[in-house]
Amino acid sequence: MAEVLSVNLAVPRPNPAKDVGVTGIDKHPVRGKVLVSVPGARKGPSGLAGDTIYDTAHHGGDDQAVYAYAREDLDHWATELGRELRGGVFGENLTTRGLDVTGALIGERWRVGDEVVLEVADPRTPCGTFANWMAERGWIKRFTAHAAPGAYLRVITPGEIQAGDPITVVSRPDHDVTIGVTFRALTTEPDLLPRLLAADALPVAVKARVRRRIEGQPA
Repeated sequence: MAEVLSVNLAVPRPNPAKDVGVTGIDKHPVRGKVLVSVPGARKGPSGLAGDTIYDTAHHGGDDQAVYAYAREDLDHWATELGRELRGGVFGENLTTRGLDVTGALIGERWRVGDEVVLEVADPRTPCGTFANWMAERGWIKRFTAHAAPGAYLRVITPGEIQAGDPITVVSRPDHDVTIGVTFRALTTEPDLLPRLLAADALPVAVKARVRRRIEGQPA
């Protein structure tokens, strides 16, 4: 059974990688129920009550309301890096178990617990803040090559979630554009870019960038 292993909220840390000066990438598991709501179209707000996003120019908003990462992928990196990786250390709000996050389709919907419905929007793109936080040589290149980026999610139905909640895939669109395919198209395999246009639920800004790249314009 797929489930939420932990719900993780930000603990502010200094961020030498960006002018913002503070980052919420370090997220820690919390006990009890957490309210999930629609944050609003503009960048900045998180979908989880008590979570904080500091780089409001690039993160948050409806298309990045919640970030999920699989425990199975954290375990891969724990072995690769030779150190323990707790839930939330990659900046994810939801650490999942038993769910193929990389294989999730753009537009796929998950019910979490009894109330909340989330929709898969697009993959996470590694940035300088992530690299600085992990402090591993060549981290962005290594993370990109592994191509298990985790998924940003929209909030379709608000409500409360907590660790232990079951996750059920309640609908899947009629295309083959997964989180993994989308990430590889946007990073290492540009020949895949035309496939992404079949995913209606891909964020508008991402679709526009895909079209520009297909047409040979600056992204």
